[in-house]
Amino acid sequence: ADGKPVGGYDSVIPSMLESLSPVLIGIVVILVLSASMSTLSSLVLTSSSVLTMDFIDPVFFTKKGMGEKKKLLWMRIFIVFFIIVSAVIAIVQAQSPVMFISQMMGVSWGALAGAFLAPFLYGLYMKRVPKAAVWVNFVIGIGISLASFICNMAGIKFDNAVLEYFKSPINAGMLAMVLGLVLTPIITLIAPAKDKERQESIFSCYNKKILVSSKQSIIEEEEEPAPVPVSAKTAKNTKSKNKNTKKRK
Repeated sequence: ADGKPVGGYDSVIPSMLESLSPVLIGIVVILVLSASMSTLSSLVLTSSSVLTMDFIDPVFFTKKGMGEKKKLLWMRIFIVFFIIVSAVIAIVQAQSPVMFISQMMGVSWGALAGAFLAPFLYGLYMKRVPKAAVWVNFVIGIGISLASFICNMAGIKFDNAVLEYFKSPINAGMLAMVLGLVLTPIITLIAPAKDKERQESIFSCYNKKILVSSKQSIIEEEEEPAPVPVSAKTAKNTKSKNKNTKKRK
């Protein structure tokens, strides 16, 4: 009566597949599973490696550092953890469909964009983006997206129109990105300037000169045409012609 399909919008594809032949259903299921597994595997591997090498290692192993075996162990633990969390969220969503799949994707991508967009974008043009700005973006992106996710999963409704608007995962991700783009330059101006020598040493890799072949070079330079090889007989005839021309003159 309300114009929505029975079971919600996420049930459109399953309902459509029920009318297809078993062969077509199998092909569609294989395609969906392969796409999901390829996306999930890259996200899980990236997340586990980032947490292990950029958070666990520098924060909890500051003195000796983590060995390769410990890094591999922590990455495997995080991989299992992320897969379990993804499975639990999928089961909960299937049992009580309070959010659509597209909304749940908005939560994840909103958190990533809110946490990393501003530091990466400003980092391309500014050398002074401090660590504090990165942490602020991380807290804002994860915090706003997580709050939106909890509100939607719990079915919380707000009387305030603004809060209800930003309860949407897509709008929450947009808010996180805008706040990051606004706050990052402000924090950069407030934060104390880095040591110039250390700052230049960080970006010194861009000043190194490397030798590459012309085929691999990004910028093609115009080169002078190479001399055309001639035989000794041709060169001798050319010289004699030049001498005869001078004598006639």
